[in-house]
Amino acid sequence: QVQLVESGGGLVQPGGSLTLSCVVTGVTLDYYTVGWFRQAPGKEREGVACTLRMYSGTLYANSVKGRFAIARDNAKNTVYLQMNSLKSEDTGEYYCATTKTLYCMNPGVYDNWGQGTQVTVSS
Repeated sequence: QVQLVESGGGLVQPGGSLTLSCVVTGVTLDYYTVGWFRQAPGKEREGVACTLRMYSGTLYANSVKGRFAIARDNAKNTVYLQMNSLKSEDTGEYYCATTKTLYCMNPGVYDNWGQGTQVTVSS
């Protein structure tokens, strides 16, 4: 059974940084694409970043390019999202999810999701 647990969210001032972690159990992470998504109140869930299966690369939403970095440690079954230069518009519930496909930013192709961790960027 695949389980994902996010952590690392919190309240941060604009311009600050946070690192989110996603621990995935029940699978061999090498074979899975892992994505980070976020959802703000009243808005649809959107893709933020993903790390593709079998070391095929990473992708980012335009809104976070140059500010966020995704990395995986397959030995620890963990994927990280380093978020720098945070803005108020980065506020939302952040989720990680897994898929065996390479369709990175489409939440519809992901099979398993974590419960989310809240990120609030506010002064």
